[in-house]
Amino acid sequence: MLKKSLFAVALVALLAATVPAGEIKIHDWPTTFVPQELTDIPVVMDVGYWVFIDKQGDLKIKLQQKSITEYEGCTNVTMQCNFNLKASCSISATGAVPGSYSCWVNDNEVNSPGGTVQVCAKLKDAKLVGTAGGQKNIHVATVTLKVAPR
Repeated sequence: MLKKSLFAVALVALLAATVPAGEIKIHDWPTTFVPQELTDIPVVMDVGYWVFIDKQGDLKIKLQQKSITEYEGCTNVTMQCNFNLKASCSISATGAVPGSYSCWVNDNEVNSPGGTVQVCAKLKDAKLVGTAGGQKNIHVATVTLKVAPR
């Protein structure tokens, strides 16, 4: 009988010693309630792609006449980003001056944390018949700047 009692005591002592992590087993809490470290929890987050264009409201491409029916202009776009990107563009005419519109981006690769690209637009075969002369800053097209990770 004594052997069975010793065996039972040894088994209970063994089970008490194998407490899993994240648990506190204290017979008596300290005299004052002192916080006890229980576990460490990692804090994680997802970081998305971020691009910011400086002075976006001030951007404008002013077309300058290159020939009787051809106009071209560029503007510099400064941006901040948290990834390496490649810029491109598309253009849509407003119909104010018919013709063949195109756009492109010079130095179109930007490395994080940012840089400057030059966005250009061109109007070929401008049809000026029906457009009143002497007008200033007619909105003839809109260039959409696009970026993608590279």
